Parts: sequence; C-alpha cells; structure tokens
Amino acid sequence: SANHIKLPNTATEAEVLKCIASLNGDPAVHGFIVQLPLDTDKPINTEKITNAVAPEKDVDGLSSINAGKLSRGDLGDCFIPCTPKGCMELISFSAFQADLVAAEAPLCFSTASVGKADILVVAAGKAEMVKGEWIKPGAIVIDCGINHVPGAWVMYKDDIEISQSCIPKPIDQVAREVGLLPDEVELYGQTKAKVHLSALKRLKNQPDGKYIVVTGITPTPLGEGKSTTTVGLVQALGAHLHQNVFACVRQPSQGPTFGIKGGAAGGGYCQITPMEEFNLHLTGDIHAITAANNLVAAAVDARIFHELTQTDQALYNRLVPSVSGVRKFSDIQIRRLQKLGINKTDPTALTKEEVNLFVRLDIDPGTITWQRVLDTNDRFLRKITIGQSPTEKGFSRMAQFDITVSSEIMAVLALSDGLDDMKKRLGRMVVASSKRGEPVTTDDLGVTGALAVLMRDAVKPNLMQTLEGTPVFVHAGPFANIAHGNSSVLADKIALKLVGKEGFVVTEAGFGADIGMEKFFNIKCRYSGLRPHVVVLVATVRALKMHGGGPAVTAGVPLPKEYMEENLQLLERGCSNLNKQIQNARMFGVPVVVAVNAFKTDTKAELALVVQLAKEAGAFDAVECTHWAEGGKGAVALAQAVQRASQAPSNFRFLYNVELPVIDKIRLIAQQIYGASDIELLPEAQEKVTLYTKQGFGNLPICMAKTHLSLSHDPEQKGAPTGFILPIRDIRASVGAGFLYPLVGTMSTMPGLPTRPCFYDIDLDPVSGEVNGLF
Repeated sequence: SANHIKLPNTATEAEVLKCIASLNGDPAVHGFIVQLPLDTDKPINTEKITNAVAPEKDVDGLSSINAGKLSRGDLGDCFIPCTPKGCMELISFSAFQADLVAAEAPLCFSTASVGKADILVVAAGKAEMVKGEWIKPGAIVIDCGINHVPGAWVMYKDDIEISQSCIPKPIDQVAREVGLLPDEVELYGQTKAKVHLSALKRLKNQPDGKYIVVTGITPTPLGEGKSTTTVGLVQALGAHLHQNVFACVRQPSQGPTFGIKGGAAGGGYCQITPMEEFNLHLTGDIHAITAANNLVAAAVDARIFHELTQTDQALYNRLVPSVSGVRKFSDIQIRRLQKLGINKTDPTALTKEEVNLFVRLDIDPGTITWQRVLDTNDRFLRKITIGQSPTEKGFSRMAQFDITVSSEIMAVLALSDGLDDMKKRLGRMVVASSKRGEPVTTDDLGVTGALAVLMRDAVKPNLMQTLEGTPVFVHAGPFANIAHGNSSVLADKIALKLVGKEGFVVTEAGFGADIGMEKFFNIKCRYSGLRPHVVVLVATVRALKMHGGGPAVTAGVPLPKEYMEENLQLLERGCSNLNKQIQNARMFGVPVVVAVNAFKTDTKAELALVVQLAKEAGAFDAVECTHWAEGGKGAVALAQAVQRASQAPSNFRFLYNVELPVIDKIRLIAQQIYGASDIELLPEAQEKVTLYTKQGFGNLPICMAKTHLSLSHDPEQKGAPTGFILPIRDIRASVGAGFLYPLVGTMSTMPGLPTRPCFYDIDLDPVSGEVNGLF
C-alpha cells in the first residue's frame, strides 16, 4: 500500500526533517520519496532534506550516497531513480533499435534532431514545450512531465484520502501563530483546541478585521460548494496572499454524516482537517447541547406530573425543603418570586395564595413546544408516546424527538456574546404556556443554572485548521430553516480581533442568500453589532441550468445530459436567480463578489457567461474558481477580488425595524427578498401573532422557516418567481435565542435514514486506527 503525506506550505525545515526522521525509523515503511521542488513559504535547504532520507529507503535515489553509487556503477547496491529506470524498461519492450534523443531542460537540442528520433523521452519542465509537428510520424513519445496545465483536472480522490494524506500542524502551533496565549488555549489532542473567552477580553481594544460572509444562489439538492469556497478563500488569503485570516464555520450534525448527505468539512483540496474529527464528536459541544436540552424536557414532564399528584403544601415542602431546621429559597426561586410580584425572602412568610402561585406552573400540555433531541437521523422518533410506564400513573402524552442541531439551545449558543449573556438567554427560553396563557420559561422550571453548567465548555470556540494550515473556528451549528443557520457570534468576534485591522474573517451562512444571508444580516449582525464588508455569492453552472428549466437534480442519481453538455440558453435563463440573489445582497448595502465554482463539465463559454451576467447584475466582481481541484491557488483571483471589494464603501443597513408589527416584518421579507406579492396567514399563525404580541415577544426579529430549494414556498418553482402569495402556516417562538420563526410549509426537524445510508461505507482500520469511508 502507499500513503501520501502532505505537509502545509508553511512547514519549516525542522518540521520536514522531523517527518523524514519518523519515516526513517518506521519499520512498516519500506521506502519513500520527497516531492521536489518543495512547495513552501519557508527557506529550506533541499540538499539537506534529500540527504536526510535513509539510503535504504531512498527510492528516488537522490541522496548523495545513492547518487554516488549510481555514478560509480554499483547498480546492485543502490536505488536507481524510478523515472529513468521506468523509461528504459519501456524502451526495452519497443521494436525500435534506433537513436534516442533526450529532451531535458538544461541540455540543448534541435527540432531537427527531435524530428529524427524513433523514441523521444521528454522531461523538459515546461508544459507543451515539444510541439506535435516536431515529431516524425510513428515515433514513440514518453512524457515524464508533471507540469500543471491550467484548466486540467486532477485525478479524483476521496475527501478523506486527501485529508489523511496531509499532516496538520500541531494545534498549539496554530494557536501561537494567530496570537493566542498558552493560558487561553485548552488542547483536545494534537489537532483541535478550545479557546477561552478571556482572549476576547484581552483583545478588546484591538481593531476588528474585515468581515466577509459567504452565501450562495438557490442551490440544487447537491449543494453548490459554499463550505469549499469558504475554505478555498481563506487558504488563498492566508497561504498564498499572506494575509491574516480566519474561517468561522458551523459544526455539522452527525445525523447527515451517517445518513445521506455525508460530512461538511469542505471538499477536494479545500477542507478543514482532520475531517473525521470535524464531522464526528469534535470536542463534545453537540453532546452538551443534547444533555442540556433533554434536561429541560425531563423537567417539563416531571413538573407536570408532580403538580398533578400533589397538594400545594406538599409541593412547597419539597420545592423549599427544611435542611437542619432551616428553609431557604435558592437564587432561581427568588427570581420566580420577583417575577410573580412577591417581594419576600422568608419561606415561612408566604400566604396560601402566594404558595399556590409559586408552586403551580400549571403548564397546559397542549402548548408544550420543547421536544427531546438526539444527534442521529431516526424517522421513528418523529412522533412518540411518553409516560406509558405504570409509575407515571397514566399521565401520558404525544411527543417527538428532533435532531440536536434544531434545539433552541444551539441557536442560543450561536447568538450569545459571553457566558453571562448565554445564561440569560438560556433562562428566557419558553417551553410552553400556562393554562392562563402566560409563557413558562426554563427559569420558571428552576433549571437555568444547571443548563449553564452543562454548556460552560461548549461556549468556547473550537480551533482547527485547513489543509493549507490556515486557522478555523468551528463553533455552533444551528438549523438554517427554523433557526438562523450561522456559526457563533463569539467565534467571529474573537477571530476579528486576532486578525487585526488589515486581516480577514470569512464566515458562511447556510442555504441560499434568501435564507442564510438574510438571517445573518437581520438576526446575527443585529445581535452582535458587527458590520460586514463583503458578500461572496457562490454560483455554479449546474444550479443555474436547473433554474433555467433543466431537469430535476436528485442526490445519488447521475446528472442528466443537460448538465454535462454546453447549453448557453438554458444557463442564461437560469441566471435570473443569480440576478435576484445579487440584488438581495445589495439591498443591505454590502458589495457582492460572485464566486463561480467551476466543475470539470463546465465549458469556458458557460463560465464566461456567468461572470459577464453577474457583473451586469451589479456584482462588484465575478471570478471563476477552481479551488476544489487546486486548493487555495484556485481561489487566488477570488481572494484578490474580495480584497478590492473590502476597500469599497459598505453602507450596511437592516431590512426592517424590529419595532414594526410581526405581520409587517414577515411581509417585508416575503416581498423584498423572495419576490412575493403578499402573504397569507392561516388561522393558527394569526392566533400566534396575537398571542406572542400579548406575551411581549412582538419586537423580536423574524427567522423564516422556508424551503431552501426555491425563492418561493414551492420547491418546484425555480429561477426568480414573482407574484405569488406566501402562505404562513404557523409561527413559533425561540425567545431565548431571540426570534420568531414563521413556518412556510412543513419543516422536518428529524431526518430519516435512506435505503442505503452512508454508514455502509464507514469503517475503522484496526491496525492504523484510521477512519475510512467518510465524505
């Protein structure tokens, strides 16, 4: 078997020598080569590197010892370099016994001598140097070149193969390079770490860098490469243009990793690494959210049960027990008393009426909105009956499980700007209404402090890196439909301080610009106070053809021929969606750079047409990108366009004032962002508008829960539809996170497993310990 070990181009000579020494001493490694020239930003002595390879493992024959034996003729006691040996072996099988002309870079040769050769071996170091007309008919050409040809595509390798072929820098080194102090970093092995919030306090007077958000056109079900573009852009800015840069991305759910979608670390040569760490447990944040969420769910049902089976006095005696003859309210119980208008701190001083108010939350089971969660796709948990054990005395009810990343606690984590703010948001979460129509919160349940304890580590951003050694914060991963679909405010704030005034922070917004970007602006930026400098809008020829009327695109099914062949008319029609999403971004006063994510089936004419139409639609610039195949190098032009755009005026503004009535805020989003003529509230939604306004939640921002496959509510309507009525089926509240989310259609919050899930291909090598099959 063979392994490809790829060090980042920021690796030092000492790091390369350390890697070579490890291979020299590994008995399982029989030989290895060091690929020259070294692609590095650091000064490295090539001769020192090649001579560090043990002669008995120097299969390239480049060390001084092997080269000396070869020149002396000791062919049985040295490695013969594989390229010339391979060429001679090929020649030995040919029928020609004619002259051989070698075209090698430093040597002089004439086109005449090339034209006489029966066999031509070319290793000139320059692509397409030897012309076809120079070679005589019937001659054999052996091309040893490994030169890059622009527009050519690399051989396909699985994402995990690429990820595992690269040796990441030790994460403590990454932390030092970005300016973090040792006591601000909590290591989780060699490849990931948590960053303490004390770093933000230390850097509070440091000016912020440039704030870039990556979004996309309305996608196909396959996705159009926002994560890949985010990583490619930061690799280009950092490893190639030598700017201070950070990526800030969401942590993915494990559900899709084992389901049908796979992981979310980027792809090709633009990945966050190690991808298996990124896509699986990471540092346990999602597990902490699962525990916290389910503690709330357990508290809700337990409270209902105990209130139904006990008198007021029995409840009071258990809620405020006598310890060594002394009864005392806890801090959270004092807050509940104050909320009820009872300004007493002595448990013996409450009247019977006050005791009744204190102990009875009187939850209406039909209004419970808080569900249990699990980070696994399981369709059979979408509707369940709980409380069927005899010990629950017949108090059963219908309930459900959601996937963990849809929990409001995940959205709270993403929007908090510190421990204190997170604790307050956790306490404000509404789980149900009382039979009097009053909101019941986690603070009323008495669970806020326990939630904060469970989340105390999760609030710290996770530090990782890309394949090219640029730093990444991976933190929070809220749904992009019933929540706002963006990574954490805290990660962005710390990153903006670390990169400094001239640096760049690139974050990604989920789904298309009509969903993730709109929520990034109207919700995330509203709460964080941060102001973006540039929008990067990712587009693909594939998706635009779909919007132009192309056949349906289905995950796991080969693409129809319309997507594999040039079709400029179909493409131009589909650019109506690109045009609308550019206008949506510009509506917020931020310059837009379109990243045309190129696929190998795209033609030059198609890519040029998208670039042209994007600029005509008002984009600051539009750039073809090949970062999936080339890494950061393939996104350098995009990075340069982003640099220029970040210097342009940015007059950021919100779409609406939160003081507007709920219906008006929904209508503005529907008309301005989606293209609807109006909205229609179904009876249940109208009742919720009245209820939430009465409960004091009417001034919260709006987080639309809508299909991501169309600008409208109908996933079959492609392009840029107009004139439709947007139906609002229901409205729900995430009061702790801080938004209302209208439901446009039916939203699944628990995915199911397909017939052939990804887990069929996932395995662990018991010898190496490596994970196989993730993508």
